[in-house]
Amino acid sequence: MSLPDFNLLVALDVLLAEGSVVGAARRLNLSPSAMSRTLTRLREVTGDQLLVRAGRGLVPTPRALEMAAKVREVVEEATAILRPTDRLELATLRRIFTLRTSDGFAETFGPQLIAQVQQEAPDVQLRFVRKLDKSSEGLRDGSIDLETGVVSGTLGPEVRSQALFTDRYVGVVRADHPLAGKIVQPADYVDWCHVVAWRQGLNLGGIDDLLAAAGLHRTIVATVDGFSAALALARDTDLIATVPERHTAGLRFALATFEMPVPLEPFTVALLWHPRLDTDPAHRWLRELVRRICRASD
Repeated sequence: MSLPDFNLLVALDVLLAEGSVVGAARRLNLSPSAMSRTLTRLREVTGDQLLVRAGRGLVPTPRALEMAAKVREVVEEATAILRPTDRLELATLRRIFTLRTSDGFAETFGPQLIAQVQQEAPDVQLRFVRKLDKSSEGLRDGSIDLETGVVSGTLGPEVRSQALFTDRYVGVVRADHPLAGKIVQPADYVDWCHVVAWRQGLNLGGIDDLLAAAGLHRTIVATVDGFSAALALARDTDLIATVPERHTAGLRFALATFEMPVPLEPFTVALLWHPRLDTDPAHRWLRELVRRICRASD
């Protein structure tokens, strides 16, 4: 039986990621002419142009866009199969890990994590990107290595999770705010205006429902897309920001924090990753490192 040239999958993955013959050639240590010949072979094998000229660059065809995620998954799975699982040389490991987290995580846990990574694997680079929604597409398509989040019932079986720590919401005001250092009652909480960090799927524990059940209503005068921005506004105004306590420890410097005046349930922040990386030694090492850093902060 004649088998296809599986090296073409690697070339296709890089071509689609780069969108450039020259860029793909550079990544694969090939000459541009050799990469161009490979693209010609890929077009012959697939019966599709894959990448077509648009101005000075190349854009993927609909067939190429349809194939991209699957090609990336197959290449990563093949790489994991062929990678030794019983030996990990951290001193020589060269890799970039992308971590998708809500703002506050990098500021709170990043310094210790980076210091430990530099000590154990000096050629490893961490790339933090902000989490603005609950989509796990980045884990599936391989653009994200690790993610943190509150696990919900919508988490699919194609995503692994492990608890990192338990968190709770707290109220935050500027250091010289009238509520600073005070046991805040529900009436105090709603007497002042609020800034809310909101994104799709985030309800801050149902605060407004609990207040409504008590016949109270808070006034929200500003909505932002992250906890960092909410705290920045609280720092220089009379506004109250409601944020996760542990998650934002690195952001609440010189601010006053108070217990929530309504009974909110604590929640668990988990580490998320794709099952194809379960047995990857380097990925396992990083997962354990993140867990260790978070446990040490208790």
